[in-house]
Amino acid sequence: MLKSLAPIEGNQQPVLQLLWEDKEVKFDVPQLHKNLRSGERVLDYIYHIEDSKGNPGDTGRLMVTNLRIIWHSLVHKKYNLSIGYARIGNTNTRVVHMHSKARIASQALYILAVSNETRFEFLFTDVSGETSRRDQPIFASVFDVYHLYQRTYLYRDLKLRGAIVQAGQLVILPDEEVFSHVQGVWNLSSDQGNLGSFVVTNIRLVWFADANETFNISLPYLQIESLRVRESKYGPALVIQTAETGGGYVLGFRVDPAERLNELFKELSSLHTVYGEHPNFGIQYNANDARRRLEAASEEAAQASQIKVDNFEELDERQEREINTKLNSYLAEGCLGKVPSQGERAPVYCKELGFAMEPIGDGYKLQDLWNVMPTKMETME
Repeated sequence: MLKSLAPIEGNQQPVLQLLWEDKEVKFDVPQLHKNLRSGERVLDYIYHIEDSKGNPGDTGRLMVTNLRIIWHSLVHKKYNLSIGYARIGNTNTRVVHMHSKARIASQALYILAVSNETRFEFLFTDVSGETSRRDQPIFASVFDVYHLYQRTYLYRDLKLRGAIVQAGQLVILPDEEVFSHVQGVWNLSSDQGNLGSFVVTNIRLVWFADANETFNISLPYLQIESLRVRESKYGPALVIQTAETGGGYVLGFRVDPAERLNELFKELSSLHTVYGEHPNFGIQYNANDARRRLEAASEEAAQASQIKVDNFEELDERQEREINTKLNSYLAEGCLGKVPSQGERAPVYCKELGFAMEPIGDGYKLQDLWNVMPTKMETME
């Protein structure tokens, strides 16, 4: 889609550590649970968890971070695994029976992951044996953080032609700050070029075309492999090499005059370096607050489900039976399929209603046809 520019010597920004933690599945990496990358935070710990498929019998713990799920054994230190959220295809909870004589029912977290065209199935089982944990959402943080990850991709991934600009203004992300807005930036992805604008923030670099704002690029600093100023057939240009996880594009932009180009390069280089040391992955989650919200919601649901007998009055069912029997006896005489004993009765003209109708049976009045409910209902003390 985007053409490479001929490389020549020029300014260059050091390459940052590539983001792989959310995009790979890894097994038995030494000290995996201790070597978190910069910006990665553990949002929740779930203890007494067994990797039932790969390491049955080993008790371990789950670490829910803002990039992946980590399980490591507390029995054998070398056994561990890392599942990036980007590799998760499906996840749910199940009830399983532990491998014991009692066959105790327990909660388990099932995850289907796909990495390098290989499908992996994981089953993490609660082996605490605590009956109080069976009905508790002990894996709720996994689902909460995973859903947050899916909604915050603009912090981590390159996005082409996204709905990120409205009426010429960038749609700002939470915790995002705009540092500069540069107009008159040529995107050199085509022979004729496209004129647009740069928006430089603390999280990403955004370019969009002036003629069509849906033609745009949102490039987080995490996906920038290198920044350079090089000579091209269009003159000095800012060349951005994206990481392999960001598509491996070579993006070229021309900014006039050359002094402004150099200023922009220095600004991006500084932000690129600072962000690499303290990246923001966009996920804000507090496990304790989430648990309190779940408990409050459970209590509210339990209270709503209770039937308050005091709100209902007991009715005298004898009056209802009297009315029902009266109506049913009347209606049964004209039901389909019933053979009349004395033949069908001819309709008669009713002055009150103004039309012909079937004669009312003996012992009934016209008003009785309208009294579906008793005219006066008395409550029983």
